[in-house]
Amino acid sequence: MWAVCAVMAAALFWSSSYAVTKQVLDDVGPLTIGAIRFTLAALLLGVLVRLNRHRPARPDPRQRRQLYLSGFLGITVYFVLENVGVDLSTASDASLIVATYPLMTMLLELVVFRTRMPLPRVTGVLLATVGAFLVVRNGAQVGGSSRWTGDILLLLGGLAWAGYNVLGKRASAGQNAVSVTYHQTLAGAAGFLLASLLEADDWRMPGATASSLLVYLAVACSVGGFLLYNYGLRRMASSVAVNILNLVPVFGVVGAVVINGESIRPAQATGGVIIIAGVALGMIERERGAAAKPDAGLVPDEPEAAGVPTAR
Repeated sequence: MWAVCAVMAAALFWSSSYAVTKQVLDDVGPLTIGAIRFTLAALLLGVLVRLNRHRPARPDPRQRRQLYLSGFLGITVYFVLENVGVDLSTASDASLIVATYPLMTMLLELVVFRTRMPLPRVTGVLLATVGAFLVVRNGAQVGGSSRWTGDILLLLGGLAWAGYNVLGKRASAGQNAVSVTYHQTLAGAAGFLLASLLEADDWRMPGATASSLLVYLAVACSVGGFLLYNYGLRRMASSVAVNILNLVPVFGVVGAVVINGESIRPAQATGGVIIIAGVALGMIERERGAAAKPDAGLVPDEPEAAGVPTAR
């Protein structure tokens, strides 16, 4: 139950990041946003790691390589695609396209872990994909080639996010959420700092509003969101956790309307309804599994039951 609540709270924080990022893009470039956001987050997480008296042993070299790679995929690569995609598209499109990510994670799990997917979960993921198709189709019709390109970049970000989930599952044995998130954020911040040099000619001091929003992105969305998500992900299959993140589109569209004043077309509203249905199916399947095995953290067909370390 607490794992589900943690992932849902992460979804709430992350859903606001699309509208907030859209606001900050008026003053700061997409790569520089990532560099500032995740450098601040890495510093905060470093302090938390140092203050933790019961911190686990430092990851071994192999674990660190895997954690750094997952952080590069899930932070640098994913957020480069997200920030540029949001810049070309809209915050509401970005929020809704997240619905395709469970399908990508599910397929990657099938290849890497040979995980058996129950029918309700597969159905829920496919429903979410149909909703995302409605969003991308709407973007191409309304916003032209630029918005369509942004939507495609956001879809590609899902591949990076799937790699982050699956690779992180293999790399976190013996580590707590703070330690794992710190190592991943450190790698992501380093990648963004290098990428932000491409925008060096456009650097300028952001205004007070943009600065406060950057702090919000770092503290709430990066540190808070990733800690909550990693806590939940340690206790459930990655495809289930990512399916819960389909709530991000619902929260995100509300944020896009309230913060940015964006309008929602009927196709997007229909996609949102389909997304909610997909989340409900995925959650029903998980609750049934938990009821059947009240003392087990996962149903027998999950990777952890087969001896694979639990996730971040």
